[in-house]
Amino acid sequence: MDTQTRHALKQDSFVQATASSIGWLDAHRAAILKTSIAVVAVIAVVLAGAIAYNNRSERAANLFGQAMDIYNTPLTQPGQPAEPGLKTYATAADRAKAAHPLFEEVANSYGWFKAGANSRYLAGMTAIDMGQTAAGEDDLKKAADSHDSGVAALAKLALAGLYHQTGRDAQAIQLYQELIAKPTLTVPASMAKIQLAGLYETTKPAEAKRLYAEIKDQDKTTAAGQIAAQKLQGPTAQPQPQP
Repeated sequence: MDTQTRHALKQDSFVQATASSIGWLDAHRAAILKTSIAVVAVIAVVLAGAIAYNNRSERAANLFGQAMDIYNTPLTQPGQPAEPGLKTYATAADRAKAAHPLFEEVANSYGWFKAGANSRYLAGMTAIDMGQTAAGEDDLKKAADSHDSGVAALAKLALAGLYHQTGRDAQAIQLYQELIAKPTLTVPASMAKIQLAGLYETTKPAEAKRLYAEIKDQDKTTAAGQIAAQKLQGPTAQPQPQP
């Protein structure tokens, strides 16, 4: 078979294949169109969802930042004149009152974001600062169930302290023990042990001493280890007045 014949056969095959494809496209044009529209619609929905998510995330972060700016505002010291242009608060309760609504807004509207989880915990803390113990406890309980383990641990630690302050030591001890069994980066086991040992100082002094010794041996270089060592040494002797 010469070159010209082979070329002609190839050309015929190409024409036939092209015609077949065109024919298939004509026969299935409606189905292809529907599929294309569906794919475009799915892509549009995904893009819209991503844009909405990013917008909500940014909004949550901005509101949380505003609340934190307030919460970190310094308190006015007695006798200290206010600096021009610098916002200050006279008491922690006043500062908490200003930050609390923003924390609540972020927690209620953006709970699935990191800022929302943090805000639920801080809403509880600011409510307690304002003297609203029941509302603070409710927010801390919600934060303790957070999908964010770090925030949940901080909320449990705060709850345990609140329970101890309000005469519910059994509940406080249970939370401390949970935190010791499942430590996190935000609440290491030594931190929970220190708090539990402090609770035991008046009710179970021998158990408190055992915990302090354990912390001192296991966490020698940490703040918890240093606190435990000081506790084991007892109160510092007061110097005698000179005659």
